[in-house]
Amino acid sequence: MGKEHFKILVVNPGSTSSKIAVFEDDTEIFSTNVAHDADILKGFADVQDQLGYRKSTIEEELEKRGIEISDIDIYMGRGGGLVSVESGAFAVTDRLLEDARKGMAGQHPAQLASQICDALAQEHGGCAYIYNAPDVDEYDEIARVSGLKGIYRQCHVHALNQKEIALRYAAEKGLDYDEINLIICHIGGGVSVTAHKRGRMVDGNDIIRGEGPMTPTRAGSMPTIDILDLCFEEGSSKKAVKDRLTKNGGLVDHLGTSDAREVERMIESGDAYAKVVFEAMIYQIAKSVGSCAVALNGEVNAIILTGGMAHSDSIDSKMREYVEWIAPVTTMPGEFEMEALAAGALRVARGEEEAKAYTGKPVWNGF
Repeated sequence: MGKEHFKILVVNPGSTSSKIAVFEDDTEIFSTNVAHDADILKGFADVQDQLGYRKSTIEEELEKRGIEISDIDIYMGRGGGLVSVESGAFAVTDRLLEDARKGMAGQHPAQLASQICDALAQEHGGCAYIYNAPDVDEYDEIARVSGLKGIYRQCHVHALNQKEIALRYAAEKGLDYDEINLIICHIGGGVSVTAHKRGRMVDGNDIIRGEGPMTPTRAGSMPTIDILDLCFEEGSSKKAVKDRLTKNGGLVDHLGTSDAREVERMIESGDAYAKVVFEAMIYQIAKSVGSCAVALNGEVNAIILTGGMAHSDSIDSKMREYVEWIAPVTTMPGEFEMEALAAGALRVARGEEEAKAYTGKPVWNGF
């Protein structure tokens, strides 16, 4: 870009809030998570209608901090709403914006990120990109086959944090991410366990479509006949069943809370059922690690625990008991999404990585 230093605005819209950060190169100078009034959000017919509201919220936050938008060189968005894509950076183009507006992968506020970045770049100058969108899919072909023809497995994992953690681990160990095998467990409100084979996420559990271990709010993989019975219970509806499986399942269904810390307090107070359920969730996560070890032919350099619940000592210790025989376990708790987006922007700006062109064609479209 003909510059040595870059100011980067990172935009990461979530269901009820918008994360915003400004970086000067790799140094964060401002970060906030703006909570949106639930009643205001209810007033919009769909996610796409929130675009103007979300954009103005970001502009107001920057103005309050005295940050001139015209000083921004790069606008980096979370991405979303696209067909399946390769990992890495994508320039925000008309084709990408068209699919983001439609929400090709389903309606989610993440689809607004590219649109907000583009609008700001058009108004104030600068370049707009997305990086490691939720739509990243690098699965091996064999991993896509299910037991029914026409139903194929897709990749929906915490791609942004998964990839960032992999890169950070490799850098700390003086290794090349493209030359090692890792199993990364993102353990938070959602749980994704993914096999990273020489720089690619070749298999894992689809957190959107209900695969994998139970989580604080999701039921996870279950016997299909029992799910079928649940669908045909008297008075049930598609939405009710889907909500129970994906929003009100897991710890919520068993224990009435999605807060792992509260569950641990229940266990400390002698609640035997809470102990069984919590340990069952950890057990299921560990079994997913074993599946990923198979996907990597047993050649695993490290198993990494990340995400918000990786702060839990009980989860950390129990996971080590289950899987440390497979490979050394490293804990890198929390999420690094904003840092990952800024780092991606910086690599593109410095010419270390080339931004791809979005084609609108999925990376895999059937056999």
